[in-house]
Formats: sequence, structure tokens, C-alpha cells
Amino acid sequence: MGEKNAFESIYDIICQIPRGRVASYGQIAALAGNRRWARVVGYALHAAPYERDIPWHRVVKKNGEVIGGAESAGGKLQKELLKGEGVGFVDGHVDMGHYQWNKIMF
Repeated sequence: MGEKNAFESIYDIICQIPRGRVASYGQIAALAGNRRWARVVGYALHAAPYERDIPWHRVVKKNGEVIGGAESAGGKLQKELLKGEGVGFVDGHVDMGHYQWNKIMF
């Protein structure tokens, strides 16, 4: 799969994450077809076109950590957006046991 197709696939999956849920980079990578693409998911989010309304804030590290850490500007924004959707945090990390999106793969 070429980069553009991979990115589009990643964007499509991220857009399916419901409000109030999160997914990890690795989870998105697996759903996109290659569980080793966690970094590619990060690259895709970094390159996401502004005109696409991609809910980037719903993608977190596998341990529930937000981008750049909870005290970075991006992390603070991400945390604020997630809290606005009702996502809960424990010790600065998303409570993955409760808020992780459980997409069923066929």
C-alpha cells in the first residue's frame, strides 16, 4: 500500500473513533493493515490536511499518554479536548481500560 493510500486508510479509521473513546497508535496501525505502522500513524496525523476534520485528539499512546506528555502545549490541548468528550484520566493518562475504543475487526 502506498503512502497516500496508507494515510487515507489511517484517516478513515481515526474518523470512526466515537466521541468519548480513544485508540492507540498501534491499534490504528493494526486496523489499517500493519500492526508495525504505529509511527506511520503519527506521520499521517502530522501530515493531516486541515480541511479534513480528523479527530486527532482521540489517538493516544498505548499507555494512555497524550502527545508530547500532559504538560506540553499539544498534550494540554489534547487532554482538554478529550475531557470535553467525557474521557477520564488516571495519573495524567487516559484510563484505557474504560475509554479505549473496541473496534471489532472482521
